[in-house]
Amino acid sequence: MPERLLLIAGAAVLAALPFHLDASWLQAGLFAMAAAIGAIGLNLLSGSTGQLSLGHAFFLAVGAYGYVFFAADGTAETAGLGLPTPVAAVLAVVSAGLAGLLFSPIAGRLGGVYLGIASLALIFLGQHLLFNLESVTGGYNGRDVPALRLAGFAFDGRSDLSVLGVPFGAMERLWFLGLALVAAAAFFARGVLTGRPGRAMNLIRDQQTAAAVMGVPVARVRSGVFTLSSMYAGLAGVLLALAFQRTVPDYFGMILSLEYLAMIVIGGLGSVGGAIAGAAFVTLLPQILTRYGDSLPLVAAPGTDGITPADAARHLYGAAVVGTVLFLPGGLSGRWARLRTPPGRRRAPSLHHNAVIARPDTEEPNP
Repeated sequence: MPERLLLIAGAAVLAALPFHLDASWLQAGLFAMAAAIGAIGLNLLSGSTGQLSLGHAFFLAVGAYGYVFFAADGTAETAGLGLPTPVAAVLAVVSAGLAGLLFSPIAGRLGGVYLGIASLALIFLGQHLLFNLESVTGGYNGRDVPALRLAGFAFDGRSDLSVLGVPFGAMERLWFLGLALVAAAAFFARGVLTGRPGRAMNLIRDQQTAAAVMGVPVARVRSGVFTLSSMYAGLAGVLLALAFQRTVPDYFGMILSLEYLAMIVIGGLGSVGGAIAGAAFVTLLPQILTRYGDSLPLVAAPGTDGITPADAARHLYGAAVVGTVLFLPGGLSGRWARLRTPPGRRRAPSLHHNAVIARPDTEEPNP
């Protein structure tokens, strides 16, 4: 019951924020929501199944650029199909899933560090395509993102709609769409983890050989989870493109994939709530340092000498990852679970969640 009250109170606070925050903070919040969706998908793969992927940014790019390609009208310089934007968003997510499905045979056979190295090739492939396939991606300059139009309601910058005297522009409208998407993504992921697929995923993560002996189709489960994780990343890419309003190739690189790994480690591997908390921490920390960096030591304003807010943020959540592995093996979600448990019933934290993604599983017996 207290958890439900906390969820209700949290939802009420989030719903009230567009009436009090300016557009820059709303955009930062939307970035955090997009990151939460992508982190939930990566947590299904790495935290619950034990598969390390360094190519998550590739599937975000497929979602973001796929939406632009399907929704935008073609011009002399760039191609586009001009489809209705809801259809374009769905096709972008499906495209990310198909890209993951094409890579899933590799994900089904490799595990641990070996899958991480193999998936790293997706980043280099994606960067090459984004910069050179100019008719689709716009090249180095990127492309403008068409505003989403759903049931006659446009998620654009027009302020002809106002609620309680607050003009509802693009950020305010997208805020509630983002909340709905995060809630749906979290609900579906929890259903997967608490059901039979989740038990199979956890068994593969903890005891792969035992899972195969018990009849769990290890390769098929790994492939399916990789495809599902790719679709989560595609949805995150669509929301990210809508919030940013322009796609930029430089953004979808190796650093983004590493940031997603930091999100799930800090939040707690295998936890939906932990993925959301880790995404909020990693995404919002640079924004907070940028806004309040003048009053912090060693942090310089952008464009000046010294440590920039973005670099300072990376140092901090890099330290947070090390601290989490050493002192909070279960991440923020594990710490929260221990706080909720009476002292007499607490057990020592397990290290397997943080160790599993480094386990070099490369072979599996055929069941």
